[in-house]
Amino acid sequence: MQEEVVLRLEGICKEFPGVKALQDVEFTLRKGEIHALMGENGAGKSTLIKVLTGVYQKDGGNIFLSGKPVAIRSTQDAQNAGISTVYQEITLCPNLSVAENMFIGRTKSIFTNWKKMNEEAKKLLGSLDIPAKPNQQLGSCSIAVQQMVAIARAVDMDCKVLILDEPTSSLDEQEVEKLFKLMLDLKKRGVGIIFVTHFLDQVYAVCDKITVLRDGRFEGEYDAAELPKVELVSKMLGKDLNALSDMEKPAAVSDEENGGAPVFEASGLESTAGIAPFDFNIRKGEVNGFTGLLGSGRSESVRAIYGADKVLGGTVKMDGREVKIKKPLDAMKLGISYLPEDRKRDGIVGDLSVKENIILALQVMKGMFHPISRADAAKFADEYIKLLEIKTASPDTPIKSLSGGNQQKVILARWLLANPVYLILDEPTRGIDVGTKLEIQKLVLKLASEGRSVTFISSEIDEMLNVCSRLIVMRDRKAVGELSGSDLNQNKIMETIAGGEKVHENA
Repeated sequence: MQEEVVLRLEGICKEFPGVKALQDVEFTLRKGEIHALMGENGAGKSTLIKVLTGVYQKDGGNIFLSGKPVAIRSTQDAQNAGISTVYQEITLCPNLSVAENMFIGRTKSIFTNWKKMNEEAKKLLGSLDIPAKPNQQLGSCSIAVQQMVAIARAVDMDCKVLILDEPTSSLDEQEVEKLFKLMLDLKKRGVGIIFVTHFLDQVYAVCDKITVLRDGRFEGEYDAAELPKVELVSKMLGKDLNALSDMEKPAAVSDEENGGAPVFEASGLESTAGIAPFDFNIRKGEVNGFTGLLGSGRSESVRAIYGADKVLGGTVKMDGREVKIKKPLDAMKLGISYLPEDRKRDGIVGDLSVKENIILALQVMKGMFHPISRADAAKFADEYIKLLEIKTASPDTPIKSLSGGNQQKVILARWLLANPVYLILDEPTRGIDVGTKLEIQKLVLKLASEGRSVTFISSEIDEMLNVCSRLIVMRDRKAVGELSGSDLNQNKIMETIAGGEKVHENA
């Protein structure tokens, strides 16, 4: 019924220079409803949330609260309208008490009635069954409790719409259960909740409705109880279940038939990133990969392999010999190279030249007391600029002035110069043109043909199928399947991501 609708977005548009981030997006939230907002990386979820909370100004469309149009031009406008957001990263003050965080900015004078504030906080914490004391320092609480305090603050400010943006990313199973209990309690009180998450099982555990965005567009709204997981995966990825082809064949072939020991082997590997312990191996000349939806644990798995995240347990072997990888330098010295997912944050050093970026890993391995000579640096740079066809005015050009695709090639050159036996590539083709994508795919297969081992990660299933002969499927930070041979097709990948649900021919 119309009177039950607390929030309605119609035709929301948002553009950035050269990018249409949102195009005619719709969203409807009802009173006492938990509504999942789903979509892959770049789908527009974050942009939509920022428009709704006043961080961004919309370029078109309308926002209605309880049937009345509202103008949200700032975060204060959103708060005044009854829209509150709790982010994955806690935005409260850990050095203040729980009560102070709940009422900060809301006292009417500098003379705070501390006794009354603590009493009110105790009452609210008790009503929401939050295990915290008013005078307890917030920083001493777990992340889950800190999030609950943020939610309690929002509830006490009479929020009508509560946005939970990836609230469970840093929580263990017991903490997630406590958060869900609170969410269901708020649902009974009539609060409308927008739940942004990448965890499929959590969506189906608490959500009534699911809205899917894809490429900045509204794909559809669905009843959670009536949308099978495999169909949700299909809608997020933009793959028509009836049109899926089984014709894609892996272009690289595992040398498992040669019977040699794996180049790299891990057993029960786990890290501080929260992935479940997993087993993994790769053989000489093999291209394998981790696949799954964004947030499934793909990147966390390879970061554990490389020692980029602190390893909590498990054993690792190189060529059958047990080794210790506690930090990236340990991995580098064993012949493992890693191209990270975020090239701007973790890859390039923007103010350094193309040449300096290319020799960086080799110089680190040699150590500061064994500098690479200018002549060798120039020779290495010229060799790889030519080999990878890097478009740059000069080896001395700052890398930040290159296109994204050419920056990616420079990082590839850096790791190839380190002469790895095992190369990990996490989203090596993201944000680059089609031609460069194909060049990188061909390079990966060439490296494998020369006997190198490559682990390849991409959000695009087609690309994974083009280069990988074996795929480890991730879901909710767990390895849930391994596919190779005739099982290496889009249908089987989506079925595995969805927990075994079959793709029906007439779906």
